[in-house]
Amino acid sequence: MPPWKPSGPGLRFQHERRLTPTEIAHITAWVKQGMPRGTGQWNPPAPPPPTTAADARFRMPLPTDIPAEGRDDYRCFVIPTGLASSRFIDRFAFLPGNRRVVHHALFFFDTSGAARHLDAESPGPGYPCFGTPGFLPASSLGGWSPGNTVLHMPPATAIRVPARADLVLQIHYHPTGKPEQDQSELAVWFAPAPPTKKLLDVALTSRRIDIPPGNANYRVRDHFVLPVDVTLWQIIPHAHLIARQFRAWAISPAGLRRPLLTIPDWDFNWQDIYQLRTPLKLPAGTRLEMEILYDNSPANPRNPSRPPQRVLWGPGTTDEMAGLHFNVTVDNEARDLPDLTHSLWGKMMRALEEAKH
Repeated sequence: MPPWKPSGPGLRFQHERRLTPTEIAHITAWVKQGMPRGTGQWNPPAPPPPTTAADARFRMPLPTDIPAEGRDDYRCFVIPTGLASSRFIDRFAFLPGNRRVVHHALFFFDTSGAARHLDAESPGPGYPCFGTPGFLPASSLGGWSPGNTVLHMPPATAIRVPARADLVLQIHYHPTGKPEQDQSELAVWFAPAPPTKKLLDVALTSRRIDIPPGNANYRVRDHFVLPVDVTLWQIIPHAHLIARQFRAWAISPAGLRRPLLTIPDWDFNWQDIYQLRTPLKLPAGTRLEMEILYDNSPANPRNPSRPPQRVLWGPGTTDEMAGLHFNVTVDNEARDLPDLTHSLWGKMMRALEEAKH
């Protein structure tokens, strides 16, 4: 069973992979008895019901080569969707062709032809695209990190795919020490009707990452005060290899502090999109906070450097990042959507300015 990382105080999420108290008690009793071998015949569980086949699958046209050594590579691959009319995606699954080298992937749609032009100018499959994909997307679908499975969009928030758009997969590759190949694909399911709500990303981030070797208790924090009433649907944490703990809270306008997400044992290989079991209403004036702890000591079993090395913010797998994303809808879009988008834009501009200093 894949591990379930949230623990301690926080919200309840969909599809939690937890053992029940009864299951834990059975395992504990079995261990105390010396773990005796069973004598009965094992009856395997019934296979799960088949999942509905995707409405469309978009695969990289050709495999791409990842060299054994060198820096991490961000590469974009252009795949024509062939859609004769606009469609709306409310569920998707990224299927990495080679999990050993795929660090993460982002998904964009292009109607300008710019991605095709960049692809034609670059040798080999795809084109280099560190940072942005090199064009202004007509829309974007989000992304995938190790541990993600099928993502269902919150109700009424499907993403529009324009007619005749190109899908652009931006994939971050990390060399493994030997030559590798990858040919990934994206499976999508279409919504029966256009969306009626816009899903927004409230991103708490920090680039203040400069972790000395041996430091086992390095922390970064960020916050954002909601200017309008919103509904919280899902939480997406992201960091790299030496992050150890994630914590997130909401502080109400009255000063009440509510834990939202606690991950005491972060694992880069098991990143999830945590969708709330019950959507949470957050009134204007709520302060969202995050704290991430990093352990750059030899005692951290996931530290890739032996002995530990100085770690800075950066896009490489052995660099570090700090991100906690709250996906929300605005309760009254006609009145409040411009206020939230303006506030989020201002937060992003301030963060970019701080990064220069």
